[in-house]
Amino acid sequence: MAEIAFEELTAYRQELLLHCYRLLGSLTDAEDVLQETLLAAWRGLDGFQGRASSRSWLYRIATNRCLNALRDRGRRMPPAPSPPFQPPEPSRHGDVRWLQPYPDALLEFVPDAAPGPEARYTAREAVELAFVAALQRIPPRQAAVLVLCDVLGYPLSEVAPMLGTSSTAVKGLLQRARASLGHRRAEPPAQGPAQGSAQERHLVRRFAEAFTGDDIDALVALLTDDAWLSMPPAPHEYRGVVAIASFLRASAAWRAGRRLELEPTRANGQPAFTCSLDGEPTGVIVLTLSGGRVRGITRFLDDRLQEHFEAGRTPCRVE
Repeated sequence: MAEIAFEELTAYRQELLLHCYRLLGSLTDAEDVLQETLLAAWRGLDGFQGRASSRSWLYRIATNRCLNALRDRGRRMPPAPSPPFQPPEPSRHGDVRWLQPYPDALLEFVPDAAPGPEARYTAREAVELAFVAALQRIPPRQAAVLVLCDVLGYPLSEVAPMLGTSSTAVKGLLQRARASLGHRRAEPPAQGPAQGSAQERHLVRRFAEAFTGDDIDALVALLTDDAWLSMPPAPHEYRGVVAIASFLRASAAWRAGRRLELEPTRANGQPAFTCSLDGEPTGVIVLTLSGGRVRGITRFLDDRLQEHFEAGRTPCRVE
């Protein structure tokens, strides 16, 4: 019986990891909380009386562990990396510096179960970087209710016991969450080319060629007028093609003569690259596309993130 129970718990591992990631914004933190969740569930098996499904029971534990983690730890800002060159003055400073990408390779292991009738977001919308970042900007209990109801499709009557409150209270939290999310999203949803389409592949290839070749003019030509560049955990953000070009020129001048490589992958349902400089990992880039152009460049400056991404794809190299 213990083996059967353990197998049932671990069957939900990947979708629980994604749930924790949405609430925490950090894959590293999500992995830690997932381990706490499975351990708590294992220890509590004897007390589980089956009044709810095992899946709902696990989501209750995971959600509350995430809320506990946010409350106990607070939202500590990760240390900002020291730039190896003098960057131009940023347009603004980012407020979700703990944000990390979520490899699409992990999404392949999440069961393709249809969400409940309460769901408002498609699977793709609910994992995009802009959505996950927006969740970080609203109160944690509001974010938890919104994810449980509008992403996973749980009815209010099931969410209430998960959070130890009433359906009326959950309804109020959900209404405030929907209003808050609309006001706090830094960017409205972007409508890019179809995932995996020839148009998307062509645009991504042109970006990689321009970026690795330090062809700033070609790169700028691919950007929308309202494009932005952010670099978590660094606070610097650049808005508009002039500001982005200024930063990219400073960066290109610093690494002149060094070999930059981008290896195509996907993260958060979006085109992405793992990056290396002279063979050393330097982080991950995730693109936000709009129409046939690049609207957002999120460059994650953490070389440890690359361990989560698949290896062995064909890199775009500049010797």
